Amino acid sequence: MDVVAACRAFVAVSGHGSFTSGAAAAGIPQSVASRRIAALEDHFGARLFDRSSRAVRLTSFGQDMLPTARRLVDLADAMADDAERARLRPLRVAVPETCPAHRLAALVVASRRHRLHLEVRPAGPQERDRLCQTLEVGAGILAVPEAAASWRVPLGLAARTPFPASTVFLETLRSGRARTQARRRILIQPEDDVAHLRDPLTRAGQSVGLAPAQVTVAPSLIDAAATALSSPDLLLCSRQQAEDFGLHWCPLADPRLVRGYDVAAGLREDLEQLRTVLHPDVARCLGATT
Repeated sequence: MDVVAACRAFVAVSGHGSFTSGAAAAGIPQSVASRRIAALEDHFGARLFDRSSRAVRLTSFGQDMLPTARRLVDLADAMADDAERARLRPLRVAVPETCPAHRLAALVVASRRHRLHLEVRPAGPQERDRLCQTLEVGAGILAVPEAAASWRVPLGLAARTPFPASTVFLETLRSGRARTQARRRILIQPEDDVAHLRDPLTRAGQSVGLAPAQVTVAPSLIDAAATALSSPDLLLCSRQQAEDFGLHWCPLADPRLVRGYDVAAGLREDLEQLRTVLHPDVARCLGATT
């Protein structure tokens, strides 16, 4: 027996003095209200209503039970309200600044279909780490090495003009002996200013004879993209980013660089939602391969 539903019918009928009116107020058929009240009477072993006349009157037992039944119904309603508020609890998620706004909006829409209400907070890799550690967000999409990643984004170089080959070799960026040609720089955007991406690229550049200034970290993605659009310099980025900026993209032959991302979350259920149900939507935001 559903005690709460039975008590709800009991309270409604007692308040209206009629099975017909009480059932209508409770939003159930009269026959259902009668069955529920009868089940409640069987459960307690005593009559709640005196049915000996046309009018419906509470028995002395029913009068004693009515206050408790009302409290139970009120508590059930309060619990339902609390559950609804809990379902609408916003989950604040720190996401990479590189995620396009329209894809983040699509991620939020997808989360609502699964009764998860995301509030995204774009930030750089170091800031996302800090926000998770200080619990200013409930979850974060963090930069991790490829081997530990749930999402992977291959990186390459982007330029304003097409590349002559299908892959780029770093040694082709060395200036000639005459040094009449300006050295083309590789611009690292802040999202890739992490040790597992920056350091291998820097070491590889040094090993093939690039000047130290040819591999440099830009102050922002916008600054780096603007430089690549207005000069021979190259932007280290994903294919999706290159397409968004209207740049030509080409993978690096060596080193092979891949952005890795994983989730950190305070609650396991939030972690699992982002890793499983919303995995493809997060991938589209990151420009990750599936």
